[in-house]
Amino acid sequence: MPKILEYFGIVFYFYSNDHLPIHVHVSYNEYETIFEIFFEDGTLKDLKIRPAAGIEALPTPQLKEARKVIEAYAEVIVNRWTDFFVLKKKVSSIKITQKL
Repeated sequence: MPKILEYFGIVFYFYSNDHLPIHVHVSYNEYETIFEIFFEDGTLKDLKIRPAAGIEALPTPQLKEARKVIEAYAEVIVNRWTDFFVLKKKVSSIKITQKL
């Protein structure tokens, strides 16, 4: 389960056996939400939010913060997805220490 980003206790990661569409799991304490990322011609076109099976969704404040992070780091997430799932490379994590 590669961790991609960490932002003030909010963790963004992939499951090692994930599938399309490109998405990132986001957790905060015992909560989790999945964000599907739709990228086209180098631009974030759409972001869809869905619940994780059997896990309570992120509380509203963390959901809003997670969305801001994904919008700001969409290209990084997509590149990490490609590196990990397509190119079979190890990916590193980024710890974001400044508020967006």
